[in-house]
Amino acid sequence: MNRHERMNALLELLGERGRVEVEEAAAQLEVSAATMRRDMDALADQQLLTRTRGGAVLSSVAYDLPIRYKRAHRADEKQAVAQAAAKLVERGDVVGLSGGTTTTEIARVLATRPDFAEAGPQPHLTIVTNSLNIANELAVRPQIKIVLTGGVAHSRSFELVGPFSELVLQQISVDIAFIGANGIEPVMGATVHDEAEARINRLMAERARRAVVVADSSKIGARCFARVGAADVFDTLITDSGVQESVRREFAERGLRVVAARTGAED
Repeated sequence: MNRHERMNALLELLGERGRVEVEEAAAQLEVSAATMRRDMDALADQQLLTRTRGGAVLSSVAYDLPIRYKRAHRADEKQAVAQAAAKLVERGDVVGLSGGTTTTEIARVLATRPDFAEAGPQPHLTIVTNSLNIANELAVRPQIKIVLTGGVAHSRSFELVGPFSELVLQQISVDIAFIGANGIEPVMGATVHDEAEARINRLMAERARRAVVVADSSKIGARCFARVGAADVFDTLITDSGVQESVRREFAERGLRVVAARTGAED
């Protein structure tokens, strides 16, 4: 493979494992350790990974990796959350989806549900999203109507933000909205790294009859820069079974119901 392909493969490997050593990555991609070090240094210069002694990690810049490189990270947990979320959606609903890896999994589950895939003269589901990758994946599904907000594309998250996005969202209503978060805690609620994304996420939630925040348990307890909201915006948090019971009670005391989805490995 050429250097571009190799660096993409390295990012995908990092997205799967969160941390990788030079020797390990070199063996996996069948190159020398010296070549792997140069690749890691180049990606670090682009702020796509963080170099460590002997390797690289997906840590402080994890949120800034393009979404396709994070797809496999905590895949079982995200899939469990997506399955639980999809059960709340009924035929004919208008569903809001923010950007993010977990909401992307929700979109995939909805797209493959048999009752939404049946042939018919009208779409069985309407998806409103500011996520370019979600719209791209669902656009080929004739029985799902896609409404993509306008706006300015965020180069890393593939989310559309800004006044054009707000203008569209202010003109519509949604039955249920699923909003992703980079962190969530009982007091601060859901938070993300970017203030423009936070504003659009909150507006989408406010336009919904029911707003649900979705986040795997690794996000619980984390607090990021920009607040989306807590029980003032959302009525439910869907996460995985890694959430502690004491934390569930604390969320409940502050008015946020917690659904802890079990992964397939736990069945």
